[in-house]
Amino acid sequence: MRPKVILSNKKGEIFESYDYDALGMERKCIVSLTEKDLIPIPEGSKLFYIPQAVPLGLNDEGLVEKIKGYFPVAAFLPPGYTRSHLPAFEKTNLTPNLPLWSYTAVAWYKDKIHASAIQVAWMRKADPHCHDDREVIEQVNKKKKFFNYNRLFKQLEICALIYNCFAAKNFFFGRWEMPLPTSPVCNSECIGCLSKQSGDCCPSQERITFVPTPEEITDISIPHLCDAEEPILSFGQGCEGEPLLQWKVIEKAIAMIRAKTKRGIININTNGSLPQIIPLLKKSGLDSIRVSINSFDENIYNAYYRPKGYKFQDVLKTIKISKDIGLFTSINYLTFPGYNDSEDEMEKLFSFLKVCPVDLIQMRNLSIDPYIYMSKVPAPMGRVLGIKKLIKMIKKEFPNIKIGYFNVPKEALTGKGKEKCYFI
Repeated sequence: MRPKVILSNKKGEIFESYDYDALGMERKCIVSLTEKDLIPIPEGSKLFYIPQAVPLGLNDEGLVEKIKGYFPVAAFLPPGYTRSHLPAFEKTNLTPNLPLWSYTAVAWYKDKIHASAIQVAWMRKADPHCHDDREVIEQVNKKKKFFNYNRLFKQLEICALIYNCFAAKNFFFGRWEMPLPTSPVCNSECIGCLSKQSGDCCPSQERITFVPTPEEITDISIPHLCDAEEPILSFGQGCEGEPLLQWKVIEKAIAMIRAKTKRGIININTNGSLPQIIPLLKKSGLDSIRVSINSFDENIYNAYYRPKGYKFQDVLKTIKISKDIGLFTSINYLTFPGYNDSEDEMEKLFSFLKVCPVDLIQMRNLSIDPYIYMSKVPAPMGRVLGIKKLIKMIKKEFPNIKIGYFNVPKEALTGKGKEKCYFI
């Protein structure tokens, strides 16, 4: 039996329809979903119905048909899974702009819900069972006795309890990767920014409103590095702007931290806009960097990031400098089916990797309303080869470049970590 469409009624109840075969989208191109595209939907996924939108299915005559009277269903997958198809649907005049999730095609197959995706990494630390809200409240209250005067502590409390940030929860549990938001401003105006938007694209969370002092940063960072299991400190989070704009504060904080302990990884997640700053941070003790990019095509990059005061070439220069000076260098490759897996984009990506073979490509899903992205970002040229083919070709052409999803601790880099599946 072929995979079948999953639908929702107006009450939000979902069910399979044996009248229609399941479809997905690569860009706006409608394609049939096959068994090879699908995996059983992972534990921790969320299912959504898309209100006032029209689902699409393949009828008995092999024609794409609008399924009236129902809503399409999509999945948001847990960390470690890269989607390979968008849900097949059409918007109407009544369809609202969708919240910032990465919408993934789903289907009913072999009596189970399946998703169109590939698992690129597994990490126990991303398991939702490790981030129970009831348990984190207790940990927040315990740490308040020591850090309640610290503004950055209070910001992480908001991130953990209101925005369900797993990294912020790690700080309160005293483990793994913790965030260090530092910048209330940004030099990009990304479409669908998670923390602040200039237009009415979609709902966003509130951005940090202050720049913490080096002392506030070190106050909560040093105990984490000294005591936590496989610790990582990460500047550059979804609740802030661009951390490199606060590089002087970060440089001083890193130096202060490294004067106390060499344990763990100090990482920065960045848009890579200020390449001249990277060697200064490396000198102060920075270990790794992750540069976010949605495309290696300048026009596509500019349409999404809308950079202010820096250029696309600065981003590429930052990646290359980081690798050259010995930082563990990752690309946060924001993937969107039909864009990153097109022939033209893959050619540009591979050309860059031949010059600068980074250590890790994190195949992360770009979270945005698909129709907003497709309406504002120009489509790449060439055939769409598929996300799975893209990953397969990267591994073949660049066997030393790891494919994954997460920032990795020092133990993983030395082969001594407890996690076995950071990469594929």
